[in-house]
Amino acid sequence: MNRLILVDENDMPTGTAEKMEAHEKALLHRAFSVFIFNSKGEMLLQQRALKKYHSGGLWTNACCSHPYEGEDTKAAAEKRLQEEMGFTLPLNKAFEFVYTAPFDNGLTEYEYDHAFIATYDGSIVPDGDEVMDFCYMTMDAIKQSIQSHPHKYTEWFKIAFPKLENYLAGTSSNTL
Repeated sequence: MNRLILVDENDMPTGTAEKMEAHEKALLHRAFSVFIFNSKGEMLLQQRALKKYHSGGLWTNACCSHPYEGEDTKAAAEKRLQEEMGFTLPLNKAFEFVYTAPFDNGLTEYEYDHAFIATYDGSIVPDGDEVMDFCYMTMDAIKQSIQSHPHKYTEWFKIAFPKLENYLAGTSSNTL
């Protein structure tokens, strides 16, 4: 069985746990979030499938998940992007953050999240078990939508979005 990597606040491994156990007990674990932009600077968003164990039907970044024990975080992110959205490409590390988000179903995300970024203009063939819909939106349109309709977005995306804005403000578009 694949086990999540438990970490401390410095992302140093402290052990492993089964996925549901980590979320039921709010154990800090390693995760990743992938942000994909097209050449026009629009961000790829996905609407999570309704049957996901939490946050089903909500909009979020291109993909996110967890590396498993013994798995490199960047390699896991690239693999998961292929699994969820049907394409892969080299990702660039952008930033890291820790967040906690409790859910109505009793689960809690407590993650040390590694954010990756890349530019992609090719075809997208999402896995219907993971993704209900997808679209590209400008950063300004996303920001306005989060402000006016926060209930339509995942908790981690609302936390990560301003960090992504800060990251992008400090880099040139050529670094994507």
